[in-house]
This record gives sequence, structure tokens and C-alpha cells, in this order.
Amino acid sequence: MISLRNIEKQYDGVQALRHVNLDIADGELVVLIGPSGCGKSTLLRTVNRMTEPSAGQIIIDGRNALESDPVLLRRSIGYVIQNVGLFPHMTVRENVAVVPQLLGWDKAKRLRRADEMLELVRLDPERFGSRYPGLLSGGQQQRVGIARALAADPAVLLMDEPFSAVDPITREQLQEELLRIQRDVRKTILFVTHDIDEAIRLGDKICLMRDGAVVQYADPDTMLRQPADAFVAQFFGQEPALRRLARHSVADFVRTDAASLAAAAKALNEGAASVTLTTGARTALSKLLDGQPLLPVVDHAGAVAGLVALADLTLAQTPAAASHVNRVLAA
Repeated sequence: MISLRNIEKQYDGVQALRHVNLDIADGELVVLIGPSGCGKSTLLRTVNRMTEPSAGQIIIDGRNALESDPVLLRRSIGYVIQNVGLFPHMTVRENVAVVPQLLGWDKAKRLRRADEMLELVRLDPERFGSRYPGLLSGGQQQRVGIARALAADPAVLLMDEPFSAVDPITREQLQEELLRIQRDVRKTILFVTHDIDEAIRLGDKICLMRDGAVVQYADPDTMLRQPADAFVAQFFGQEPALRRLARHSVADFVRTDAASLAAAAKALNEGAASVTLTTGARTALSKLLDGQPLLPVVDHAGAVAGLVALADLTLAQTPAAASHVNRVLAA
């Protein structure tokens, strides 16, 4: 879908990008990460030509983006930024419909599409469509930003640190929503972040940059298990097994057999802390390490969905883990 070939960028003699080569497949979510000033946001903006490269080629869906009208190119690519950039004098519905309006869609079609996108990001159009951005929380504004970026059904979505300005709980919720939306619509996404766990959780692949160049480009497991050099290993830290848990939610480990459901219900009745199916596996592990042997799992409606145990997470559902949990349940 996107092929970057020998991309370079110079600012007043400073080399911001150095011979960057990336191939991003259709429907992949690729995360750009690296130290501040490494060139990740600059590289992101070259894709829609908000930053013109000094050299190289940008091929999108087989076409040379450098030969396209830059205004038309930008309208064909979704773009989400850190501070959202919603127009304060326009309603939420009107904000989402901006690009379809620029593309000449008739009013009924673009407003209908805006409502569809609000539903996609789980904002009720009847409740939120006529509100103004200033009446929304930070997380809600980010959801509107995502809805606006998707309104014209672009094949490519660029996201420049979109969740960095919200609190940790909202950030985790937005990450989960993005993964859900991506499962539904399968866009080709280039995503910039400073957050290592966010990169590992979201990325089909991670591109680690340093001084304007690509140091390693691989899937998260490869990056954690087989770092290309000492810089990569140091950047991702000394806990690769814990980092890998960031790619999983409780749903990947939940036990749903009859005995587990009964044990979870009993624990809930006794006042035990619980998690949802979409809770991150690392969050669940933290709760379990506090001493609770079994963690009840509930769905979004609050109904019992199963349980997860420490052994499930630490032994990754090996036969030994299953045997251990069965012994706990039988005790």
C-alpha cells in the first residue's frame, strides 16, 4: 500500500531523514517510535506531503504521491493529531463532515456519513452530534478526531501522537477502541508515539528510528526477542516478557469453563476486584500480583465472563498453567 524509497529531508543543512526505506502492507498498523527529534513525525508528514522530502519516492497504492496535487492527496488521507484540531465553532457532526464537504458530497450524504462514523467510535450521534467540541472530554474529542479522519473512507490514516494528551485510563480505552475499529475497517495506519507499551500493543510492525534513520523495522515480538543492536535492546528495556503482555487483553487468557464461571461468580459475591475482557493483560497481572489468586472477568454489561489466574499470564496458558489453575479451582 505504502512504499517509501530512500526518503531524505534536510532543514538548513541539518539531515532530518536519512535514506528511509519502508514497505507498509495494505491494512497494516505500523508504529513509528524513537527518541525525541529522531524524525518520526517528519517522516509521517512526508506521506501526505505536509513536509516535502528533499529526495526519494513515496508510492501509495501504486501511484507516485510526489506527482499528485498535494491538496487532493491530503484530502484522500486521514490525519489525526495530538490536540485533535476540531473547529470550535462547528458542531461535532459538522466537524466529522468537513472532508466530505470539501470533496463535494451533498449535505444529506455527508451528515449521514458523519453519524455512521460517530457510531463507529461509540459516540451516540443523537447525543453528541449537535454538541460543540468544547463540551466534550479529551477522550471524546479524540474519538471525534478519529471519526473525522475516517469520514471520507481513506485507505490511509496518519496518526501523530493522538493519545498522548489524555490520562492513562482514557488512553488505554482509546487504544482498545482503535484496535476494535481497525478490526472492523482495516485501514493502512502509520502511527507515531513516544510510548513503548503503546507501540507494542498497537503495532503490527514497529519502526524504531534514531537520528533520522531506521534502526530496526519488525513485528513487536521480533523487536523484543531479537533486537538488531544494543540501542534497540536498551530502548525497549530489560523486561521483554512483560512488554509482550502489552499486546494482549484479558480476553486472550480468560477461562470460561463451568468451574471457572462458578468460581468467578463466587469471588464477585465476596467482593473481589474484577476486570473486563478488554482490560490489558499487564493490568490484570498487576492486580493478581497484589495477592488475589483468581481474578473474575466481566463483560461490558457486568455479567460474569470467566476468570483469569496468575498462572495463565505468567505461563502463557501452557499445560502446566492449566493444571495449576485446575488445582486452585478444586481446592
